[in-house]
Amino acid sequence: MENQPKLSSSKEVIAYLSQQFPSCFIAEGEAKPLKIGIFQDLVERIPAEMNLSKTQLRSALRVYTSSWRYLYGIKAGATRVDLDGNACGTLEEQHVEHARQQLEEAKARVAAHRAKQRSEAKADDANKAERRPRKPAPRKPAAQGTTSPEAKPRKPKSEPRQARPVDEGKPVTDISVLKVGQPIRVKAGLSAVDATVLEVSKEGVRVQLASGLAMIVRPEHLQF
Repeated sequence: MENQPKLSSSKEVIAYLSQQFPSCFIAEGEAKPLKIGIFQDLVERIPAEMNLSKTQLRSALRVYTSSWRYLYGIKAGATRVDLDGNACGTLEEQHVEHARQQLEEAKARVAAHRAKQRSEAKADDANKAERRPRKPAPRKPAAQGTTSPEAKPRKPKSEPRQARPVDEGKPVTDISVLKVGQPIRVKAGLSAVDATVLEVSKEGVRVQLASGLAMIVRPEHLQF
């Protein structure tokens, strides 16, 4: 049997796992808690011709279990599942609490990043307003009967406004400084949306938008 094309990113590995084990890995929506020790089960069940290394598999599992939709599924009373969707015990309280803290910290980082951007935008607007030349006060009209043209009030010429980009974040020039869980902005045309770093690889940076959507973005489309 010929070797299958090698999966090159965590996104592709997760997509493969969702197809191969649909009762365990959920492609969309709230994910199910995974069985403890499921990594070894995957090593034994994934065909060798898939050319999937243990490093790739660990990285994909880390991305999957750190996503917001997986953390939402770690709640009291939820049941862990194995590769075939069979129940493997309920979650322990410490695991539920740990997931809750991770989710709160991730949301707090996003909120802090947005607050910082709003503050910087206000400061930037204030600085530009101070640098903008003020309109001179209109001159008093000349007394009745005065014919001197200089006595007439002159209308000041308005300075042309320069278009300001919608977003003025700092571009990302080196993706090696990015960390998993770090808030980031993704450029889309003249605007940018908030996101969280999930993974940094040679293909680009995998991020998750506030809506829960995950995607791989090239460095030139990222801002701090």
